[in-house]
Amino acid sequence: MLKYATRATTLSPFLAMAYGEKATALSNLGHDVIRLNLGEPDFGAPTPVVDAMKQSLAQADYPYTSALGLPELRSAIAQFYKTQHNVDIPASRIVVTAGASAALLLVSAALVENGDKVILGDPSYPCNRRFLNTFGGEVTLVPTSSEQQFQLTHDDVTHHWDSKTKGVLIASPANPTGTAIAEKELYSIGETCKQNDGFLIVDEIYLNLDLRDSSPSAAKQPAPLNTVLANERLHNNTIVINSFSKYFGMTGWRLGWCVVPEGMTQVMERLAQNLFICPSTLAQQAALACFTPESLAQCEQKKAQLRTRATFVLDAIADMGLSIDATPDGAFYAYINIEPTGLNAIEFCDHLLEKEYVALTPGDDFGEHNATRYVRLSFATEIGRLKEGLTRMKRFVETYIR
Repeated sequence: MLKYATRATTLSPFLAMAYGEKATALSNLGHDVIRLNLGEPDFGAPTPVVDAMKQSLAQADYPYTSALGLPELRSAIAQFYKTQHNVDIPASRIVVTAGASAALLLVSAALVENGDKVILGDPSYPCNRRFLNTFGGEVTLVPTSSEQQFQLTHDDVTHHWDSKTKGVLIASPANPTGTAIAEKELYSIGETCKQNDGFLIVDEIYLNLDLRDSSPSAAKQPAPLNTVLANERLHNNTIVINSFSKYFGMTGWRLGWCVVPEGMTQVMERLAQNLFICPSTLAQQAALACFTPESLAQCEQKKAQLRTRATFVLDAIADMGLSIDATPDGAFYAYINIEPTGLNAIEFCDHLLEKEYVALTPGDDFGEHNATRYVRLSFATEIGRLKEGLTRMKRFVETYIR
C-alpha cells in the first residue's frame, strides 16, 4: 500500500471548493443552487482577449516560452504599473506564472527553509499558508479585528517577530474581508522586514478592484489603492503577487505574475524551469490584449458593476439583522458576522445550502480566531442571481432571528 507524504495527508480541506462540490451535487439532483461561495468573476475575459485567443488558435505551433514569460507580456505588465499606479518597474523584475498560486509557490520555494517562520494575519486566504508549509515554513497566525480592518499592524509584526521569523505575507485588499491595509502600516511593516533582513510578500490580486466611491459626487474622494511598489525604499526586500484572474476576469486561464527584487529573477527562473517549464503560451499571447484601451475600459465597467453590487449586498445584509464588521475596500467579498443566528459558521453554511440552496464559505476556511462567527459571501455573480440568493438567505436567517 502506498504511503503518502505528511505534507499531503495533513492538509486541511479548502472549504470554498468543498462547498462548491456540495453545490454541484445538489445541482445534479435538479436543485436551483445559487453559488456565492467562490471568488470567481462572472463577467469573464475582455472581448479583445477572447478574440486574441481565437486568432492564436489559427497558428500551428505553440512553443515553450521563457520560464519567465513572454518578453512582450512582461513589458506590457511593467507599462501597466506605470499607467495605473505611476510606478516605474523594469520588465526584468516581472515573472509571468501559471496563476498567482504558481507565483506564491515559486516565491515560497525561493525564500522559505525548514523551520522559518512567516507572519500572516487571521483571517486570511488559506492556500497562502499551505504554500509556506509545503516548503517547511511555520506560519505565525496573528489574530486581527474589525477595528484594524482585519489587517496586521506594525505593532502586531514587531510583537510576533522572533529569531526564526523570516518575513511577512499580507494581502491588500484581502480575501475574505475585502479590506485594505493602511499605507502607513504597510510601509512600517516593510521597514521592519528590511531592518531584519526579512521579506515582505504582498498579494495584490484585488488591487485594481477598488470598491470605494470615487465618483465626483462623493462627499470625500478616497485616495486610490496603490501598490506597495510605490515605496522605492522597499524594492529590495518586497515581492508583489498579482494575477489576470480577478480584475481581468480570467480565472480559468491560469495566468499571473510576480514582481521580485532584481537579484531574485534568476532564482525564480531556475525554479520555474524545473517546476513548471513555462506558463501557457496561448494564455500569454492572448493576455497581451488585456492592456488595450478597449479591454481596460471593459474591466472598469465591470468594476463599476461590482461597486453597485457591493452597495446592494451591504444593505441587504443589514436588512436581515446581520452585520459586516469591516466595510470592504476592494475585491468582491462580504465577511458577515452571523452571531445573531446562534449558529456557528459550518452549521450556517450547511443549513443554508440544504434548506435554501445557497452556497457560502464558512469562516473556518480563513483562520482560527473568531472564525466560527463569520461566513464569506462572494458577490462576483450576476445581479439577478445575487438578489435571489440574498432573498433566500434573509428567509433563512429570519427563522433564527426573531
